Amino acid sequence: MKGNHRTERLLQAVRRATCSFTAAMYAGDRLREAGFQELEMNQIWEIKPQGKYVIHGYDSCVIAFHVGAHPQGMLKIAAAHTDHPCLSVKPSPEMTCGGYGKINTEIYGGAILNTWLDRPLSIAGRVSLKGEDVFHPEKRFFDFKRPVCTIPNLAIHLNRQVNKGIELNKQTDMLPLCRMMEDTFNKDKFFLHLLAQELGVEIEDILDFEAYVYNCEEGCVLGMEEEFISAPRLDNITSVEACLEGICTGQSEEGIQMIALFDNEEIGSRTKQGADSQLLSLILEKLYLSLGYDREQYINAVLGGFLLSLDVAHATHPNRPEKGDPTNPVLLNHGIVIKRTASQSYATDAQSIGIMEQICRKEDIPYQKYACRSDGTTGSTLGTIANKYLPMRSMDMGVAVLAMHSARELMGVKDQEYLEKFVRTFFLEDGRRKDDGGK
Repeated sequence: MKGNHRTERLLQAVRRATCSFTAAMYAGDRLREAGFQELEMNQIWEIKPQGKYVIHGYDSCVIAFHVGAHPQGMLKIAAAHTDHPCLSVKPSPEMTCGGYGKINTEIYGGAILNTWLDRPLSIAGRVSLKGEDVFHPEKRFFDFKRPVCTIPNLAIHLNRQVNKGIELNKQTDMLPLCRMMEDTFNKDKFFLHLLAQELGVEIEDILDFEAYVYNCEEGCVLGMEEEFISAPRLDNITSVEACLEGICTGQSEEGIQMIALFDNEEIGSRTKQGADSQLLSLILEKLYLSLGYDREQYINAVLGGFLLSLDVAHATHPNRPEKGDPTNPVLLNHGIVIKRTASQSYATDAQSIGIMEQICRKEDIPYQKYACRSDGTTGSTLGTIANKYLPMRSMDMGVAVLAMHSARELMGVKDQEYLEKFVRTFFLEDGRRKDDGGK
């Protein structure tokens, strides 16, 4: 199992998608290169059959769609999220301790804190600058793309119980070290000074910023047979990449194919650019109205549509197999994972599984099923949340990973191929059986 062009493309995506803003920029670049035309959310649209379009939602969400020659066909949506667990930089973040300069941060999402220690870290995000229009400040995006800080561990000599498990305090133990304070120049604003220098602006022009600390280590292929991928942000760049590849290569003449790359899934999706908003339903309604359909026809399209919610799944851990379900083991490189739970944290049901399994069997795509232990807990993802606004048949699935929410995660090389093949086939599938002439 050797790394291939698909693996290299995924690792390139991981390098570029360092926060939700840069992930959206990466997605936008991919889509423009594939001929997708940009639309403004709040403008009047002129949508045409066989057209390809992309919309940027508040800079960190991307929605793109292809309209078939016969748009009255089935509506198919594949969704993923652009954010990942990390550290968020607070306002007025500069802190000093003796001769050290640190950055004040808070935890974004459910990060495994100790995995962030002793790693090279960088920072990326969005900045608001003074502009001529008060209601439209100038916005700039940045990514230092180099190690600018780290969070050093406390030596075992000073913390003899560390290997028995130590709780890390989010306010005191998770502050990145970024410089030595050898002079007094910009002592109180050393982070803002670095940010202004990066952007080529004056500190006084910076109104506010959203900045995220990320692991800037390179991803790699590893294993005796090079069967694994180890990288930051596999949750959820694997799914973002599958959505992009699917919409770029799986354009059907029947119906409408769409991808929705939401932000803020890791903190509950309750934002205007998250899945727990009306953003996608409003864009869909604008789309159908622009094509000349009325509201009832739009509602019918939603009720007859299908939503594919893509996010990573827990693989059975080789050192702690007892943490997994006893009859539903999940292994790396053994296929895409169908996620289902009685709590309805996932939107999957028997009908959607039946659809997915038929596609997989027809295309020889390996798959496996995930269930959590009955005495355990599991996360949730976009499917159930989006169904509040778009009550359509839905499926939660993704690639299996180990060390989910670590600063560096592990997956199987083959599984990205399986996921991308499935999304492409999902978009192209016309629903008719080929062995009976479609009758």
